[in-house]
Amino acid sequence: MFARSNNRAHDELREIKFTREYTKHAAGSVLVEFGDTKVIVTASIDEKVPRFLQDTGQGWLTAEYSLLPGSTNVRVNRERGSHISGRTQEIQRLIGRSLRAIVDLKQLGERTLIVDADVIQADGGTRTAAISGAYVAVFDALKKLVNDDTLKEMPLRDSIAAISVGSVKGQVLLDLEYMEDSAADVDANIVMTGSGKIVEFQSTSEKVPFSKEDLLKYLEYGEKGINQILKLQRQVLGL
Repeated sequence: MFARSNNRAHDELREIKFTREYTKHAAGSVLVEFGDTKVIVTASIDEKVPRFLQDTGQGWLTAEYSLLPGSTNVRVNRERGSHISGRTQEIQRLIGRSLRAIVDLKQLGERTLIVDADVIQADGGTRTAAISGAYVAVFDALKKLVNDDTLKEMPLRDSIAAISVGSVKGQVLLDLEYMEDSAADVDANIVMTGSGKIVEFQSTSEKVPFSKEDLLKYLEYGEKGINQILKLQRQVLGL
């Protein structure tokens, strides 16, 4: 039996916290903590859209992600311009896809929501923490547009959250911290909506192939964890 730190059960989340309005100037901001993983997520509003959407009446949502220097045990360099790694590009696209799945871009109008996820401390699950925190930041940014009478109603179709699942030494685990993730035979990330629909299911065998039974267990554990995160989101947002 694989023993986890803090004697966590195999299907147990780390302690998760959302601290709203973490920064002063962004339309929406949150410090999201998944155990020792800490990510500052902000949502900003730009009153224009990319050229391909001009004069369509439709808005856009895009995301940027960054591991900040000092966020890991070895200093990472700041990524600038064309020197953005493939991993960073992948995570940015994942965050953007996930949020666009629940935002009604037509109802948003010709404006852009920009989500920035800056990892200030990494201990596994940074992309899933970023997505889960981004929902809170985006909710607050959109609420401000409604409160200012810029929008008549919230352009949100659903809520969203994400979590990691994996197999370590033959044991399926929920919400992997770094030491577990680095030793995982299989690594998966699951993104789901509040209505229980899957937006993304990324699953990769790092060492040995996995069975259909394991895949279903990843989904079972992931759904359980995401439902708990969705509940925490509702609590912090007062919904």
